[in-house]
Amino acid sequence: MSTLRLTMAQALVRYLAAQKIEYNGQLVPLFGGVWAIFGHGNVAGLGEALYAVQDRLPTYRAHNEQAMAHAAIAYAKASNRQRVMACTTSIGPGATNMVTAAAVAHVNRLPLLLLPGDVFANRRPDPVLQQIESFQDATVSANDCFRPVSRYWDRITRPEQILTALPRAMAVLTDPADCGPVTLALCQDVQAEAHDYPESFFAEKIWRFRRPRPDQQELTRAAALLAEAEKPLIVAGGGVHYSLATDSLQAFAERHGIPVAETQAGKSALAWDHPLNLGSLGVTGTSAANDCAAEADVILAVGTRLQDFTTGSRALFNNPERRLIQLNTAAYDAGKHHARPLVADAREGLDTLSAQLSQYRAPTDWQDAISARIGAWNQAAEAVLANEGGNGSLPSDAQVIGAVNRSADDQAIVVCAAGGLPGELHKLWRNPAVGGYHLEYGYSCMGYEIAGGIGVKLAQPEREVIVMVGDGSYLMMNSEIATAAMLGIKLTIVVLDNRGFGCINRLQRGTGGESFNNLLQHARHETLPDIDFRAHAESLGAAAVKVDSIDALEAALREAGPAAGPRAVVIDTDPLISTEAGGHWWDVAIPEVSERSEVQEAYQAYASARAKQRLAD
Repeated sequence: MSTLRLTMAQALVRYLAAQKIEYNGQLVPLFGGVWAIFGHGNVAGLGEALYAVQDRLPTYRAHNEQAMAHAAIAYAKASNRQRVMACTTSIGPGATNMVTAAAVAHVNRLPLLLLPGDVFANRRPDPVLQQIESFQDATVSANDCFRPVSRYWDRITRPEQILTALPRAMAVLTDPADCGPVTLALCQDVQAEAHDYPESFFAEKIWRFRRPRPDQQELTRAAALLAEAEKPLIVAGGGVHYSLATDSLQAFAERHGIPVAETQAGKSALAWDHPLNLGSLGVTGTSAANDCAAEADVILAVGTRLQDFTTGSRALFNNPERRLIQLNTAAYDAGKHHARPLVADAREGLDTLSAQLSQYRAPTDWQDAISARIGAWNQAAEAVLANEGGNGSLPSDAQVIGAVNRSADDQAIVVCAAGGLPGELHKLWRNPAVGGYHLEYGYSCMGYEIAGGIGVKLAQPEREVIVMVGDGSYLMMNSEIATAAMLGIKLTIVVLDNRGFGCINRLQRGTGGESFNNLLQHARHETLPDIDFRAHAESLGAAAVKVDSIDALEAALREAGPAAGPRAVVIDTDPLISTEAGGHWWDVAIPEVSERSEVQEAYQAYASARAKQRLAD
């Protein structure tokens, strides 16, 4: 057997560089690159190894470990899970900074390879700088924090262990059902140790994602349920995108006359103005989608885990005769909510189910109701998206969204993550093209936005990328503006400054509370900060401007901007306004006992709403 003598780190990166995939008709590397912030736990071992393969496996430098992992996650999401990036850090804070990002990837079922440095396997210099010491367990390090947020976790304490660990990691990263983050903790001394590796280990490997077909019995039961439906509804989740099933979804809906409602991850599976697209569903849903969901007798959920924002905390689908079919590649998700499972790839499942349904079409009166509801919603949306202007008041988030949407080209991708914007975007963003909406709302992680925009642009360089971010998220993680500038990544970043956490302030008030510790003016302070976001973004390398009206915002966005690098457009907004049209109740526990009458009243309304939840059927 022919062997190569390499350090563990050299062998690892050579293996990663050999992984390929057929993507958009071309054979390309599976790994789009490695994000790295070096320290004493990885610079000598993995750093030297990455230097040697940078022509085949590019290394990107970021400014924050969590942010670079967000960029890697966004890259995978924007690639529909077909391509992956890796992230490496030193031990200690560099590693634990990525734990939040690992949770983002885990919740959203997205592939991410994490390669944090670890302590010395030989323990000779223990305790080393940044080492976490457990008084009860000498095998524990900071990297054990990744265990609950990793689909696969391993600590490499011998150089030959990667011969089994890496194939196992790849199996998880490319599995449609088990996809998620992988953590390989790399002991820093082992990174530098040499081993005679089989040359065959580094042979080119072409990955092809499996498409499980449905079980015939499950398929027959699902088709029988749908064939009896008087008011059927499709819920499109992120799995529609990841399975590349958007064409199949459209064909299924059109053939059978069934309307489609979209989750946050599923939005832009259909063009916004498709006659069967009801828009967003649930807490942040349109009136069209939610009214249909309340009446639907058979719901076909495709590629979604049906989290509480989608189901209105299990109070939305309230037809007493309603039945739920869960088409999902993961059996874990397919069995949720007492659904009839249909375990399969989304595209295979939709195509075979359509054939089984034959000529079935939803009744005409249901289709007429759908058209009327979509028309009514579009009229309501137009009212909040319009630029009223001229009254001197601060614009709403919805007005800003309208301006950005009108200024964007048809192929643009909007990126967002947390705060009030995701709810408004879910209802109101109008994507002409499939895949034009990129929201991280499984973990709703503040700080994802700008780093996520970088990942999206790396994955889709030919499309315009627009990041929308509130001042709260911006202040949490803005460092990657400098990364975008350094890499020449063209982004448009729209910063909405409502002077605090406006979304949670509205939730606080809506649940009977007083404004407290959310808006800056209601937080403990001696002097209120007057933050110049334009100057700050400019100092990090962005071309930046602040505008004072919706008209000025549209004008700024229509300017060409720099040929490369980020630009930021800042606008002040009203923290108290949100779109009242659409939406649904959300279960946010309200104190059962309080001295304040506002809380008492809110609790009574909460108890009444909670009685509508359906947990057992």
